[in-house]
Amino acid sequence: MPALPAEPSPPSRFTLPPEAVLRAREKLVLDHFRDEVRQDWDATLSTFPHPHYELIAQMLVHDGDREVRGYYRDTRVAFPDQDHELIALRHSADAVIVEFWLQGTHRGMLGRIPPTGSRHRTRMTAYFLFDENENLVTERVYFDQLTILRQLIAGLDRRKPSGLLKLARVLRGALATAGSKPDPRLLNTTEPDLGGQDTGDVRS
Repeated sequence: MPALPAEPSPPSRFTLPPEAVLRAREKLVLDHFRDEVRQDWDATLSTFPHPHYELIAQMLVHDGDREVRGYYRDTRVAFPDQDHELIALRHSADAVIVEFWLQGTHRGMLGRIPPTGSRHRTRMTAYFLFDENENLVTERVYFDQLTILRQLIAGLDRRKPSGLLKLARVLRGALATAGSKPDPRLLNTTEPDLGGQDTGDVRS
């Protein structure tokens, strides 16, 4: 199993890069979003020297060209009209942080969940992480799976036997997906060095 890309190491987390660097990062990220909507995978993947996605809700990693293309293919089978609406875009020392609505109509298999024909609109946050050479090394996405599932189920007609049968299949598929083991590369985290500041004991 390949290791995660090394986390970027900016000189100071309190210092932003020059404006020209921030503008270049922002353009790359917006091009990335645009090419995803167009389903131009070659153009999308060209924004990474080594494509790498981390989906925190599912604790999944897609690493390398083949895995990321498979992820693109599978999500567009499930949601052929997948699109997004930007909410906000922010900069940090080593990342561009994007809040957005992800939306699409469930027309195909979503993992083990059969198509419902329902449309979802789900709020998400993506961190686009850059290394010291200003290469995009990771897209790390946070969202709530239950928010999507609730919307997919909402369109089912539970007054009809066919709707109840579809609901049972959807829930069975969701449970099977939930039983997947998390990628250990996302579990083995290291607490950052905050320069001697006391973060307190956050253990329960």
